[in-house]
Amino acid sequence: MNSLNPLIAALILSLALPSAALSAATPPAQGPLRIHPDNPRYFTDGTQLPDGALKAVYLTGAHTWNNLVDMGRGDPPEPFDFNAYLDFLEKHHHNFIRLWAWDSTVWDTRANGALGKDFIHHAAPLPWARTGPGNALDGKPKFDLTRFNPGYFDRLRSRVRAAGERGIYVSVMLFEGWGLFHGNRRRGTDDGWAWRNHPFNPANNIHGPIVEGADDLAGRVHTLRNPEVNTLQADYIRKVVDTLNDLDNVLYEVINEGGEKEWNWWVIETIHEHQRTKPNQHPVGNTGHGAERLATMLASPAEWISPGRADGFAEDPPAWNENKVSLLDTDHIWGVGGHAAWVWKSFLRGHNPIFMDPYDGSVLGQDRGWEPIRAAMGHTRRLAERANLASLRPRPEFASTGYCLVQPGKEYVVYQPKAGETFTVELKAGTYRYEWFSPAQGQTAETGRLEASDGLREFKPPFDGDAVLHLKVVIESVSK
Repeated sequence: MNSLNPLIAALILSLALPSAALSAATPPAQGPLRIHPDNPRYFTDGTQLPDGALKAVYLTGAHTWNNLVDMGRGDPPEPFDFNAYLDFLEKHHHNFIRLWAWDSTVWDTRANGALGKDFIHHAAPLPWARTGPGNALDGKPKFDLTRFNPGYFDRLRSRVRAAGERGIYVSVMLFEGWGLFHGNRRRGTDDGWAWRNHPFNPANNIHGPIVEGADDLAGRVHTLRNPEVNTLQADYIRKVVDTLNDLDNVLYEVINEGGEKEWNWWVIETIHEHQRTKPNQHPVGNTGHGAERLATMLASPAEWISPGRADGFAEDPPAWNENKVSLLDTDHIWGVGGHAAWVWKSFLRGHNPIFMDPYDGSVLGQDRGWEPIRAAMGHTRRLAERANLASLRPRPEFASTGYCLVQPGKEYVVYQPKAGETFTVELKAGTYRYEWFSPAQGQTAETGRLEASDGLREFKPPFDGDAVLHLKVVIESVSK
């Protein structure tokens, strides 16, 4: 009997396989990641392309608050379905998440009443064991900050590993700063809610450490002026690194929207120092909308940063030409917000855009039409995988739209946010393969070849709506 055509056989097999088997066929995330030596806007996983160059890895994806620590009305809170979340990410072709820590045992979401929640969430599990003796302010046993909660670290490892098997990189958040830094005293909440429920509040643990500024309503724990607390924090940091070091898909994030500069940098160096005793060195990130701004984040020892609105990164993000990777997050711009055009603008300016996603609405936010943002991240990633990303640079001056990744004479990716409008691109002479992509339709609208001479070339999208033009040289012009 003649054998089946391999492509037909593969198709028949795929139709016979359950969805779980198809998911398992997704290539696992490779790593560890490191900053690409030729284009530090991106990471590389160390994979060599046919020409010997290193592959650039573009990161994009949707993260949500309860993807590590369960949050809900109940106590204990309702469990989060992490496998369904991975299905959701894979469906949208995302390859990156922030895995959220939460420092307090509750979240008074009335601080975010405009986002659709008006109650207090319980949050569990946390990293430390609640052994007593004695009870914390919530009536439960006090924390022993020298004993770790095995259930937390088992969950941390299993979720990072499961994501990696699905090709998804995970930034593990070590500390959560928004609660103390922004949310602890806000209209509509009980003053001091984050501090009263924080494990490092001396009333909530068996050690009673001295904490700067501690009173009934507040305390500063993300500072280097608490030696006893810093020792406990360093032990926790090393425990996280020990738990995850052998996994390829790991990144770290110091803290979400908090932390004094010196303390942030100390956390980064503590991770680096401990990793140097281990086989793998994973990148560490420093995020905005806390105590630091762009200048100090760029000067920090972090490998990646996340600028925010206060740093000048909002609806029209500037081109990125720094020596650290920018993971540009809607969380630090809108909180909950953004739109698909912002994703394309960020991508074409050299950033790696990510989305603070209300997901199923169980924590914050209602569905306000987020699907276009999720789709846009997947579309930009597919384009990045087809492009020679390591050689592309944001060059706004090459296109009249101002949104352009370019390797002159080789490849151009241009975004036109204005529906149906003509634009120009500065080209070098050559024969190019072109592709028109419609973000609104999520599909390629037209392909072909064109001959170009040196200079400006005018283009008009062949459809209504915003447009993406991808040009790649196929026959290079002869130099004269």
